Amino acid sequence: QVQLVESGGGLVQPGTSLTLLCAASGDTLDYYAVAWFRQAPGKEREGIAYMTMSNGRTYYPDSMKGRFAISRDNAKNTVYLQIDGLKPEDTAVYYCAAGRFGIATILSLGRPDRYSYWGQGTQVTVSS
Repeated sequence: QVQLVESGGGLVQPGTSLTLLCAASGDTLDYYAVAWFRQAPGKEREGIAYMTMSNGRTYYPDSMKGRFAISRDNAKNTVYLQIDGLKPEDTAVYYCAAGRFGIATILSLGRPDRYSYWGQGTQVTVSS
């Protein structure tokens, strides 16, 4: 079992940067692939960034490449998401997720149903 708690969200200005944190407890993140998803009102949950368990390789959907960066500090058992160049359309609840994968591909990593553990989400609101 692993528990995830996101933090770092808030009201921010367009064009600024923000780093979200996902603190894990109950188990080491070494055993899990981790990911960030977001969900805006009325929208489906969409993947932002993924990181494999084995070697920390990162994957990003094409639409997310460039402005997002996922990382993790295993010593702190924490996952991070750096967002650059924030835009109003980035406004959403951001979720951290963890799951165990066999063969991990960007397609499998991008499926929310493949993740067993989720945080409560942190709200990011980008003003215009």
